[in-house]
Amino acid sequence: MSTKYDFKPDYAFHPGETLAETLETLSMSQAELAQRTGRPLKTINEIIQGKAAITADTALQLERATGVPATFWNNAQRNYEAALARQAEAEEIERGVEWLKKFPVKTLLKLDWLKQTDNHIEQMRELLGLFGVAGVAEWESIWSSPQAAFRKSTAFEAQPTSVAAWLREGERRAQRLKTKPFSKGHFTEALVEIRKLTNAEPETFESEMKRLCATCGVALVFVPEVPGTRAYGATRWLSPEKAILQLSLRGKADDFLWFTFFHEAAHILKHGKKDVFIEAPQSSADKTILQKEKEADDFATDFLIPRNAYKEHIVPGPFSAKRICAFAQELGIAPGIVVGRLQHEQLIQFNQFNKLKRWFCFKEGN
Repeated sequence: MSTKYDFKPDYAFHPGETLAETLETLSMSQAELAQRTGRPLKTINEIIQGKAAITADTALQLERATGVPATFWNNAQRNYEAALARQAEAEEIERGVEWLKKFPVKTLLKLDWLKQTDNHIEQMRELLGLFGVAGVAEWESIWSSPQAAFRKSTAFEAQPTSVAAWLREGERRAQRLKTKPFSKGHFTEALVEIRKLTNAEPETFESEMKRLCATCGVALVFVPEVPGTRAYGATRWLSPEKAILQLSLRGKADDFLWFTFFHEAAHILKHGKKDVFIEAPQSSADKTILQKEKEADDFATDFLIPRNAYKEHIVPGPFSAKRICAFAQELGIAPGIVVGRLQHEQLIQFNQFNKLKRWFCFKEGN
């Protein structure tokens, strides 16, 4: 009984070393070999020093000059190149395994964004597949380079791999959604219709919001929060004709959900298509970004509850559940939104009238 082993050494010998030994055995100088093969002396010297490869033509010439078959030289060159490739792969895998440790892999497996594999190397390949990149360097160039728009958010700086995974999953889901070319006018009209859905149940408003957004060139996706991201919304563009509006349900109350949605919608309507906005506590220290965030806040605030109506009919007080509900009904919005506005402006305590809010739990299937 014999056993066959597939020997793959972790070192590489250039065939030039063997050629030098062959010349020594034949008592032949490099100059003589150059003359016999018709190759420049410089080329022969570079092969022996491991600086040049033995080509198929050179292998045939060496066969005639040394009596060693061309197949030997060709195989020696291929084996050398394969050994170099294995070394490079091993180094890349070693770096990749360390890179893998930076990600919340257990969470991504639980969310079913990754498949469970038998070893770290396969898990790394799964993760690269999630991001749609060939390797770690390519991931770094997209997500961690100084030019990456994501880095303008302190949320990304705090937990870059978690935020990147959350954003990438939103991107993948948005890519699967069919949308019409973006229309600012149509999107503005759709927002009026979406505002009417604040009283609807989640199984109704979620699908209808997605449908209305898709008709305007906006891919609306609900993506569970990845622990550590603290992100509750994000906006960016897949192409000049398709925007992504991503929500995480962080906060879970209806006032928070609807304010975040209209805040993100404002970024789409008012700000550049090269901008990336990631909403999270203290999400940016950039003055330009902060100004745009304020513009989005003001838009969401006034779109949900018009300023004049708010000042005339609710702010004077006194506040009661009955009065809040009546005002919300008059505006055609959920009462929880009114409660959230009053709490935010510190006109009532944050524990007051919370029974008028609705709280949502995330269900996958986006």
